[in-house]
Amino acid sequence: MDTLLLEIGSEEIPAGYITPALEALASQLHQRLTEARIEHGAVKTYGTPRRLTVTVAQVAAKQKPMKTELIGPPAAIGFDQNGRPTMAARKFAEKAGVPVERLRTAETAKGAYLVAEKTERALATRTLLKEILPAVILSTPFPKKMRWADFDLEFARPIQSTVALLGKNVIQFQLGNLKSGRITRGHYFMSPGRIKIQQSEEYTDALRAASVLVDINERKKVLQREIASVAKNLGGRILPDAELEDINTNLVEYPVAVAGKFDEEFLEVPDEVLINSMREHQKYFAVVDEKNRLLPCFISVNNTKARDMALVARGHERVIRARLADAQFFYRGDLEVTNDHRVEQLEGVLFQAQLGTMHAKTERVTHIAGFLADAVGDDPKKSTDLKRNVLRAAHLCKADLVSHVVGEFPKLQGVMGRVYATIAGEPAEVAAAIEEHYRPVYSGAPLPETTTGAILGIADKIDSICGCFSVGLVPTGASDPYALRRQGIGIVQIMLEKGFSFSLSALIEKTLSLFGKKSPSELAELTAIVFGFIKNRMSHLLAEEGFSKDVIAAVVDISGDTIPDVWNRVRALESLKAQPDFEPLAVAFKRVGNIIKKSGPAAHAGAPQKVDAALFEHESEGVLYAAFQAAERKATAAIDQGRFDQALREIAALRGSVDALFDGVMVMTDKKRLRENRLALLGCIAGLFEKFADFSKIST
Repeated sequence: MDTLLLEIGSEEIPAGYITPALEALASQLHQRLTEARIEHGAVKTYGTPRRLTVTVAQVAAKQKPMKTELIGPPAAIGFDQNGRPTMAARKFAEKAGVPVERLRTAETAKGAYLVAEKTERALATRTLLKEILPAVILSTPFPKKMRWADFDLEFARPIQSTVALLGKNVIQFQLGNLKSGRITRGHYFMSPGRIKIQQSEEYTDALRAASVLVDINERKKVLQREIASVAKNLGGRILPDAELEDINTNLVEYPVAVAGKFDEEFLEVPDEVLINSMREHQKYFAVVDEKNRLLPCFISVNNTKARDMALVARGHERVIRARLADAQFFYRGDLEVTNDHRVEQLEGVLFQAQLGTMHAKTERVTHIAGFLADAVGDDPKKSTDLKRNVLRAAHLCKADLVSHVVGEFPKLQGVMGRVYATIAGEPAEVAAAIEEHYRPVYSGAPLPETTTGAILGIADKIDSICGCFSVGLVPTGASDPYALRRQGIGIVQIMLEKGFSFSLSALIEKTLSLFGKKSPSELAELTAIVFGFIKNRMSHLLAEEGFSKDVIAAVVDISGDTIPDVWNRVRALESLKAQPDFEPLAVAFKRVGNIIKKSGPAAHAGAPQKVDAALFEHESEGVLYAAFQAAERKATAAIDQGRFDQALREIAALRGSVDALFDGVMVMTDKKRLRENRLALLGCIAGLFEKFADFSKIST
């Protein structure tokens, strides 16, 4: 078995395209080989800006043969009385492509039938790869593709060469005017000559000798070592940035780190602005000292080891000076404008065509945040301070959107709001909340740390969700342009993290009321829709934590209004479900619900509002009613105190009394008053179950 090598040489591919393209190439090639019945081993990828490479170990020389059985006519029809094949057998053999002598008889469920075994011819792998490899290359996905010359091909950048080897042998195919072969090239500047790859296994070593580190992991380790060494020589260390390391790794074929410096006068600009300018515009690494203070220097990763690296460094310094001078100019200009004036300027910034300006959004968020501050606060003194901070932070939270710095560096929204609020002398809690209210900015990102930031974050997100739903901008399976799902998840995560136990439905209704006048029925309907949307986000998060889907559905459908309680109920029910006696318990609870449902509305006509103990005929009725009253009292108290495991134990204790009732009486008796009284008793039991969860959704 040989190793398959496929290299696609091209003009420089954008760094962000490389890893997804290699993953797709590997997946496609594995799939095509498998479908072609070609046995193979591990698939590995390599890549630089100028080449995408896949290798496949232990590729079989031929595809695996495939045998199929074809069922023909019954044996009684296929052979005559003398055992000679009939016309039916001959026609079947001809259709199957086998000699009639190779037909055999097999017993089936319908009796004896003729069977033909057909073996497909196994083709050489080299023959099949001539079709597979070009198809794999041209199916590689990219965010944008281009054409070149007058060819009908599309790729991220023009393809300049293809290397295709199976062991020592070339797999011959053609793309446009290019024929596959064994010739690749080394580093564009340091070793630009042609390299002949004699066999697949020598590929990485041959390129390494030509100053190309084609193994991405190897290249990244060299880069990390280089930048760490240069930073140490500067008297500091690299500011950690894993994403920037990945970007730089895929910008070069051979990483060479070079240090540069900038004027200390630029350090008057906030660190975040300097770092963002170096990172976003030039892909430079920032350097900090042992106290994490930014040093007036940077590290660039070059693709070439030049004879005079000092000259290279001076070139980088000239470029970054212009960038930092722009940032300094924007920052100084922003300091001349007050935050309150920037809030007024939000009148000219559109939030959404149907929902008005950012200024209008700010006013709504301030209103919602005040409502939440009242709902969260319990200590009068602390509540007053909290609400004051919340209202001020809400008023200022979008002001930095009209600043010059955020206009140039959009990723700094919130960050600059915090900076400008701190400079203006706002309380630390207010300044922190302005930055934190955007959190979480991606899955797994940090949540707001301050209570003020948490309240403001919820207010901003619920405003966006309710606003979009109120004008029909509802996420679909394929589209969520306003990131409403992420914002819904953010609300749930913040409420859970902070233990906020206010009513989610009340928050939704309050927010929706701010979007124009709606009738009570319209408001109630829209509240239910938004509430269902956020409950779906809860279910998604609970499933990610590993809870059972039936337990999640049972709890969320009944009690999704207080988010921390939902998690506590799910944990308690999941724990009970793991007990060995849970199944008969769930069956008993379901039986109660099923009897009530099957009784129908007509069965309840004229039914007593309360259970009448005087109508009890059997001892089991009184025992169950007494057990229910005690369980209701204890379970309700436990739920009110948040002790959901205890509440569930109290409810579960009713199982024996419920079973005894079903054994002792006929609930659906012909005696109307007795039937209605027993249904009322079961209704009490069902109502107690539903205080915790919908047990009908539990799988047993």
